[in-house]
Amino acid sequence: LGNTVLHILVLQPNKTFACHMYSLILSYDRNKDGPGSLELIANNEGLTPFKLAGVEGNTVMFQYLMQKRKHNIWSFGPLTTVLYDLTEIDSWAEDQSFLELIVSTKKREARQILDLTPVKELVSLKWNMYGRPYFCFLALFYILYMVCFTMCCVYRPLKPRTGNRTSSRDNTIYVQKMLQESYLTYEDELRLVGELITVIGAVVILVLEIPDILRVGAAKYFGQTILGGPFHIIVITYACMILVTMVMRLTSTNGEVVPMSFALVLGWCNVMYFARGFQMLGPFTIMIQKMIFGDLMRFCWLMAVVILGFASAFYIIFQTENPENLGQFYNYPMSLFTTFELFLTIIDGPANYDVDLPFMYSVVYFAFAIIATLLMLNLLIAMMGDTHWRVAHERDELWRAQVVATTVMLERKLPRCLWPRSGICGREYGLGDRWYLRIEDRVDPNKQKMMRYTEAFKPQDRDTYEKGLEKLEISRDILYKKEPSALSLSRSTSRTSSHRGWEILRRNT
Repeated sequence: LGNTVLHILVLQPNKTFACHMYSLILSYDRNKDGPGSLELIANNEGLTPFKLAGVEGNTVMFQYLMQKRKHNIWSFGPLTTVLYDLTEIDSWAEDQSFLELIVSTKKREARQILDLTPVKELVSLKWNMYGRPYFCFLALFYILYMVCFTMCCVYRPLKPRTGNRTSSRDNTIYVQKMLQESYLTYEDELRLVGELITVIGAVVILVLEIPDILRVGAAKYFGQTILGGPFHIIVITYACMILVTMVMRLTSTNGEVVPMSFALVLGWCNVMYFARGFQMLGPFTIMIQKMIFGDLMRFCWLMAVVILGFASAFYIIFQTENPENLGQFYNYPMSLFTTFELFLTIIDGPANYDVDLPFMYSVVYFAFAIIATLLMLNLLIAMMGDTHWRVAHERDELWRAQVVATTVMLERKLPRCLWPRSGICGREYGLGDRWYLRIEDRVDPNKQKMMRYTEAFKPQDRDTYEKGLEKLEISRDILYKKEPSALSLSRSTSRTSSHRGWEILRRNT
């Protein structure tokens, strides 16, 4: 019951009352320092009160709980050395990481906790010491891997075509070799090494991705932009295409160019995932993801309807015409593709003025140009501009969340020998087996003074405001001996609380 009340207090809007009640309930906890403490009991979702405060973005409760966990080591003037307890914060050896919970939640307030002490210092320590070097090495290794796969595709086994052409539109001169003919020369054996590296890399990708899908859940794993959800879909699809290509090569099945071309596009597009390690490029990957899976997906439904309707009309119009004079609409699939190119203004309107064109072609093409080019393309540009504006206001915050998600991902996948635990063991200070982060805090007296100025700018009650205004006018007469005209002008302009704050600032200066 006490643990349930603690969870309810974390969700209370009155944060000051919740902190006092939280402390009162813990004062009756007999096992507050043991493993049976109320603060360590999780709810049905596996969240303790501390983790729940982070997921809900309750910064006041989070700072209150952190103040209870910190230990002052020494203080000298404005400098103070503090040890912060990393229990439930550090993602090392945690099944449900606190940092991963923050970046995976949909509440923007939760990401503000990443700027608070000691979370900010812990993430900075992990990223600068281990995260950035490992991530840059992983990016370089992946690019070399994709270069190897690309070279294997460029020099894939082909042989000249021996059969006769059955159609005047048949333009094929090379065909795929059989498996027995594909690995005979030294160049074939060299390509075989690259192909083995490619297949092994695809298997490793699936081995690393599938456990995370089972642990987190497919909806959460693929649906979170900060966690790299779209890129996980891309890399898993790429690995599957590699395995399909391998099966088609081993069975000498024609058509391996289809999965191979898909794999090339997906594999190289996944390179954008590694842009999240750089502050200059990281926010742009988020913009691209939101535009593709938000604006563009909605726009594609409208585009498909328009293309389907007009492509059918164009095909019907030219169905009775000779395709040799105007072959862009000679069959229905070609009509769909030509209409798609017209929609994106890749080509001009196909027309052969040496022959008589149907009258309805001009009418339909005029309507298509108005709807597609002038209306829908400008609608897409406006939608993307709105998304860019929204993401630009929180680009730095999103990039920091990306860094946290990347750090947690690397810490989970790398061996423990390559990623030691961050912080200091509490046994060195007689604090038990818990791990702590040592932070040197500097108390700036100027900052405290500015806080008083900020309080002065806040609107006060009417009575308090009038009394303070009279005192300011009296002190102004004594200190500055202003002219009556200036005094009357000051009275007329000092009817705001901000003017009272400026007066205090001016007097102190």
